[in-house]
Amino acid sequence: VQLQASGGGLVQAGGSLRLSCVASGDTFSSYLKAWFRQAPGKEREFVARISGSGGNTYYADSVKGRFTISSDNAKSTVYLQMNSLKPEDTAVYYCAADRTFSLIPRAFRYWGQGTQVTVSS
Repeated sequence: VQLQASGGGLVQAGGSLRLSCVASGDTFSSYLKAWFRQAPGKEREFVARISGSGGNTYYADSVKGRFTISSDNAKSTVYLQMNSLKPEDTAVYYCAADRTFSLIPRAFRYWGQGTQVTVSS
C-alpha cells in the first residue's frame, strides 16, 4: 500500500484545514486508516483512526470535538478535517494504514510522507 498525504499549510489559531491521504496498491477498505502527528522534539503521537468500512472512529482526547476523520473507499482516500486549530496542533501529520486496531505507530507498516501543519497564534 502506498500513501500520499496532502493538505497541510499555515493557518491562524481558530482556523481550519482538511488533510487528505490517497492510497494505492491494495484493497483500501480492508485496512484501518489513522492519522498521527509529530511535533519538533517530540515522539509521533496518535490523532485519529477509522475502521476499514468507515463505520467506527476513535480520537485522541486532545483533538476530540475539533477533528473529524472520514474515508471514501471508492476514492481510496482518508481525510482529517481539523477545526478550531490551536498552536499546539502544529506538527507534521502522517497518514498510516494497516490491519490493526493499535494506536502505536510501530504497529503500522504503511505510511504517507507527512504534511506540515503550522498554526500561528
